[in-house]
Amino acid sequence: MSEDPQRHARSFGGVADAYDRGRPSYPDAAVAWLVGDHPVTVLELGAGTGKLTQRLVAAGHDVHATEPDEAMLEILRRRLPDVRTSATGAEEIPVADQSVDVVVAAQCLHWFDADKALSEVARVLRPGGHLAAVWNERDERIPWVRKLGRVIGTQDHLVDPMGAVAASAEFHDVDDAAFKHWQVVDRRSIQDLVLSRSNIAVLGEAERARVIAELLALYDDYGRGMDGMQLPYQARCYRSRVAERVAPPAPEPTLEPTVPISLAGDDPFVDSADTIPRVALDDTGTLLIDFR
Repeated sequence: MSEDPQRHARSFGGVADAYDRGRPSYPDAAVAWLVGDHPVTVLELGAGTGKLTQRLVAAGHDVHATEPDEAMLEILRRRLPDVRTSATGAEEIPVADQSVDVVVAAQCLHWFDADKALSEVARVLRPGGHLAAVWNERDERIPWVRKLGRVIGTQDHLVDPMGAVAASAEFHDVDDAAFKHWQVVDRRSIQDLVLSRSNIAVLGEAERARVIAELLALYDDYGRGMDGMQLPYQARCYRSRVAERVAPPAPEPTLEPTVPISLAGDDPFVDSADTIPRVALDDTGTLLIDFR
């Protein structure tokens, strides 16, 4: 990952409260498609403040949430104190091999070091388990939403969000689905939504103020005031089953070397014919033993 994306990826901790107030959740239909209808063991990567975590817990899943940013994770822990959490990234997952049914990542798979993260995900998934990912994207077919995108920037980095997974030998083909939903925003929450975006969070104070001023002018033009307005989204969902792991071939048995038996001491190369006692009878029938 280049330096600029790293800077953007590290920006969320400073806007954790705005992120929690301003970001949308996920529709139940999307959650069911991502992880299934029946309770399973779920590892969530990049859980943030727990937007998806809440929906997973409400659906009855056993969730272990990981998030490298302590400021984001602290909000999740306050909201969901019974959920297991780890302050860690996707490149070094603190769970045992083949111990979870589903690994899910919301709004964050594009921030990972793909090679390291996908290898770790494949390691922790049980046979038949799968990786799931979701991004909420504004529906910019709506004119005012398209104008909003021009003010705050669009999600052009998601042109091929699952390309690394599709190219990996550790996963099967990628399935996808999309689910429409809406977020009610008002004058305050739409500012939080914008301030929580990484491309805005890394700006200087004056430039952020300029963007917010343009945003509020757009909002006020629609005359909605404090009643709010509906911001349309599509939850773009993806999943891919982990490939079967081929067990390494068992090593061939090693035969122990045979050691010649010797009656002439420890040296197997001594001719025993010269050392075995000679037995004979004399003329009177007496048994004679020659120990030479």
